[in-house]
Amino acid sequence: MQNNNRSVEEVFNNIPSVDTSLVQQMLEKELNGLDHKIIVLDDDPTGVQTVHGVSVYTDWSLESIDRGFKEEHSMFFILTNSRGFTAAETSKAHEEIAANIVEAAKKNNRKFTIISRGDSTLRGHYPLETEVLKDTIEEKSDNQFDGEIILPFFKEGGRFTIDNVHYVQYDTELVPAGETEFAKDRTFGYTRSHLGEWAEEKSNGQYQAEHMTYISLESLRSMNIDLIEQQLLNVENFNKVIVNAVDYTDVQLFTIALIRAIHKGKHFMFRSAAALTKVMGGISDRSLLTRAEMMSGDNNHGGLVIIGSHVKKTTEQLEELKKSSAVEFVEFNVHLVLEPDQFERELNRVVETTNKLILEGKNVAVYTKRERLDLGEDRKEDELKLSVQISDAVTSIVKRLKVQPAYIIAKGGITSSDIGTNGLEVKRATVAGQIRPGIPVWTTGNESKFPGISYVIFPGNVGTKTDLREVVEMLSTK
Repeated sequence: MQNNNRSVEEVFNNIPSVDTSLVQQMLEKELNGLDHKIIVLDDDPTGVQTVHGVSVYTDWSLESIDRGFKEEHSMFFILTNSRGFTAAETSKAHEEIAANIVEAAKKNNRKFTIISRGDSTLRGHYPLETEVLKDTIEEKSDNQFDGEIILPFFKEGGRFTIDNVHYVQYDTELVPAGETEFAKDRTFGYTRSHLGEWAEEKSNGQYQAEHMTYISLESLRSMNIDLIEQQLLNVENFNKVIVNAVDYTDVQLFTIALIRAIHKGKHFMFRSAAALTKVMGGISDRSLLTRAEMMSGDNNHGGLVIIGSHVKKTTEQLEELKKSSAVEFVEFNVHLVLEPDQFERELNRVVETTNKLILEGKNVAVYTKRERLDLGEDRKEDELKLSVQISDAVTSIVKRLKVQPAYIIAKGGITSSDIGTNGLEVKRATVAGQIRPGIPVWTTGNESKFPGISYVIFPGNVGTKTDLREVVEMLSTK
């Protein structure tokens, strides 16, 4: 089998540098002239992994969206959790979201831009989500979309797009995304790493890779803004725009050209990872959060770690966490979901044990059985439904807590979404920042089960092998 991996060092040494301070100045000028409210639809809660000081709403009611429009900040997030939905559920949700955004925009007399924030390793309901948004908005307003920007670059997670191919970094190598475990996802799998070919594959040939627009690293690094702007002005019929990027500078340069094209009347939909949201929201850099910033001094209870994700990186991080003396471990045998009575007894055992240990001041890590529940190739929808039952049970652990933990860490996107919205009953949270690169922290709102608690949203496929252990030990140090 052909090895298409590339050396990180070799690739990055061949990319010309630019004057980053000049780029920053140019970007700030363009952003100041953009009067759009930027609404990020997040298909799991990890999309806030590059921002701070912004609101996350966990429903898409007209009331919440109206509140987001009225905020001073140019950007707000809506957590859809649609990666855990069936296709029918995600379609219905996005119709409702689009209709409410149009209504709130009219009410507040504001223009808007929607970013559909998806997984940086290309998993999710694509192109379904952006197509439903496009069709609903065009039906309910005068907006007509010219194209769709595809920008999955995410530096903090080691996701880079070079020569139109999307790569995932493993140590010193870049592996084409289509050759990674993520591409084999049972629900959202794909085969192509070239983003044009990936979009063609996902759209079943409706959009052809050869007819898409490609924003090259050469154009970006030579700061040929006029050329990129012209490329964007030529896009029509909702065709796809593939953006290459290996650093935030590339996203910034692209955004400068993008805003100029928007001012000339172009309308775009966006499917991106978390880097674009930081740039378009004008979010400044900030240092990683400290224990003192995250913990209230009067809570002597233990903390809670819940591990639901099954990707290889999560399992490695769990094995590393098991070496820590700071944590007690409780395995949840979720395979019993096939036997409802046994499953209920198992859940009760986990809840009682967790409550007891937290009250005693001990940190608890509850983790789901590591082997995947495999019903076979032809039962993907059944598997998804069972996974929802499992997720509901995991969420109920937090729902049924009788004591407030010192902190909560949730490992995995769908896990952290369900715990945030259903377990903690958060309606609106503020993103405090990141505890590690790409690992965000919410401060929960007053309406939640545990107001003001630090809730660490730890993506399944992000972080070094030791990050989970180090975060837990940092938060556990009295």
